[in-house]
Amino acid sequence: MQCEVSHKDVIQGWSQGGFGLQNGRMTRIIAGRLRGRRLRVPDEGTRPTSDRVRESLFNLLAARFGLEGLWVLDLYAGSGALGIEAISRGAAGATFVDSNRRAVATIASNLKACGISAEAMVATRTVSAYLSSPPERRFDLVFSDPPYALGADRVADDLGLLLPRLADGALVVVERASRTSGDVWPPGFDVIADKSYGDTRVEVGLRV
Repeated sequence: MQCEVSHKDVIQGWSQGGFGLQNGRMTRIIAGRLRGRRLRVPDEGTRPTSDRVRESLFNLLAARFGLEGLWVLDLYAGSGALGIEAISRGAAGATFVDSNRRAVATIASNLKACGISAEAMVATRTVSAYLSSPPERRFDLVFSDPPYALGADRVADDLGLLLPRLADGALVVVERASRTSGDVWPPGFDVIADKSYGDTRVEVGLRV
């Protein structure tokens, strides 16, 4: 695993009770080779996708497209649960992006606990900075789970920057608040699913 946070920082965070690894908040992997594994969740600065929403989303993806061999990008990654779930279900590997150092350390811990560090890269950067940098690969599946307070224009900017990183026919999943209005999809995408689960709205765009 390539990780843009130093091992010294991670070790200091653990030993000092920081990085959100001591608070007992947990989620779990729902299906695949890592089914049932518990994942730590950062103590602040993130809003984890609920198990119910994640299960519904992955059931949709698996039924219509399959996940075997895909390369995954997990933006605003939080605990890394979406990308790790994808690896569990057959994805070839994942890149996780989050600017919160607690989240990055939590992702690294979860990857190590699941034994999949070699299948992942973790970047401690803002999403806009990461997407503005030269792409290291093209991705087949992207999860974007920004803070609900992030405006539609910022989400649209992310999607525009994302286009050069996408393989032909790539899928992009955007999670927003159900109450959110406004179209965030720039030219180059067809929206193929738009579902609400309580307070959460999940949209899936196809790169065309």
